[in-house]
Amino acid sequence: MFALALGKKIGLEQQPAILAGKSTLNRLEHCPEDVEQGVDSRYHKIGHSPEQIEALFVKLFLESYSKEPRQIILDLDVTDDLVHGSQEQVFFNTYYGGYCYAPLYIFCGKYLLAAKLRPSNVDPAFGALSELQRVIKQIRQQWKNVEILVRGDSAYSRDDCHLKNKVVLGNFW
Repeated sequence: MFALALGKKIGLEQQPAILAGKSTLNRLEHCPEDVEQGVDSRYHKIGHSPEQIEALFVKLFLESYSKEPRQIILDLDVTDDLVHGSQEQVFFNTYYGGYCYAPLYIFCGKYLLAAKLRPSNVDPAFGALSELQRVIKQIRQQWKNVEILVRGDSAYSRDDCHLKNKVVLGNFW
């Protein structure tokens, strides 16, 4: 089916349909940690850097401006990500009325600056302060004078929320 979808001709000796099969994909995904990554190795681990992925969102946002703006507004929001099945850290959330995750998002206009997948049994403000600090630190490295406003719903303004003590008249730091 994959060969047909890619327009490969099946059954012709001149152009055999060679695609990555299950065993090849498993070698890529489940490479043993102690295997040397040489050109001749049949194993090639697919890796990633979570820190670089997180930084990329903010980097793309910063690069979208030709000069430092006077002011930006960071929007914090939590939503539901309904699931079907038995995924780890999934809980029934009465507010959303289903089994879900409750990811935390930070936007600036149309740009996504942060997205953290979280279980739905945590406080909506859980992790918001550390994510804001990370995003703002990266913004401040490039934009020293921009006024940064933080907007969020009532979950971020309660007395027991660590974020409330860092916000003064809507300005962050």
